[in-house]
Amino acid sequence: MRLNHRQAGRYTGIAVGGAARPRHETGRSSWIRGVWLSVIGLTVAGGALGYAENLPMPSAVPGGVDIIDLGSNTPDPPTVLSGSIPVLVRQMASRWVAIIGIPLSATPGPARVQVQEGAANRLVEYTIATKVYRSQALTVSPKHVDLSARDVARYERERVELQNAWLTYSTTPPNSLRLVAPVGGKQSDSFGARRTFNGEARQPHTGMDITAHIGDPVYSAADGHVLLTGNYFFNGNTVIVDHGQGFLTLYCHLLDMSVRPGDAVKSSQMLGHVGLSGRSTGPHLHFAVMLNQTWVDPALFLNQAKISPSTRTHQ
Repeated sequence: MRLNHRQAGRYTGIAVGGAARPRHETGRSSWIRGVWLSVIGLTVAGGALGYAENLPMPSAVPGGVDIIDLGSNTPDPPTVLSGSIPVLVRQMASRWVAIIGIPLSATPGPARVQVQEGAANRLVEYTIATKVYRSQALTVSPKHVDLSARDVARYERERVELQNAWLTYSTTPPNSLRLVAPVGGKQSDSFGARRTFNGEARQPHTGMDITAHIGDPVYSAADGHVLLTGNYFFNGNTVIVDHGQGFLTLYCHLLDMSVRPGDAVKSSQMLGHVGLSGRSTGPHLHFAVMLNQTWVDPALFLNQAKISPSTRTHQ
């Protein structure tokens, strides 16, 4: 039995610059934008580390991130749910905000989250704007688009393990939601791209491909704990780091791995080296970011400043 990607389109979902905010601003979203710009201004003027460095750039589009003012300044953080999925909550300017990842499959228009504060429940609305991602038509060797029965069986075994990882929600909040580049190299705009391989449609690309050389070191993009490592059919040698509250990063196609599940890692600590393991047509790092069980654009989280090699931690 052989499956092509039209038949097995869901298989591609395993793996493998911040847009402007084209949306009508309500009172709450206008407040968030005002605080955001004020914090950026203070940070630039004072040179101090502020929330501008600790939060992703907001872009309320499919595959993007929205920062939602919860209108609350209670001592304890409220619980926020998108459907049944917990949403990351942070404090900003003495108010609680929800940082929500928006699925690539989301329909533009009104959306909402459920907010629980003690015994009280309420809904907070936000708006998802439209974004059109680029399309790519690629011609590759059939071995990269056709799956044998043996390949499918392997994938199905690995899918359960990976899906369990995506469900992880640790209560410890992340130190920061701004990330350092995990490897030097050209960062592509491949996230969200609609690809066809040999005329067969695939699901949108769920990460950023960073061009690099075999053997280049790959670093953790932020503090966290190694959630999972392993060799997978599509992803090859893979490391998943849990940064807290449903905020995960994924590093794929590695040559080797220098960490194990359970290891505590610091930002810029080495995880392994660039390779071309798994279904990879050339050496690169597939880097992905998950927030509330949703793949979101890594470009919204990456710091623009270059990281000096001396700040990297080697093992």
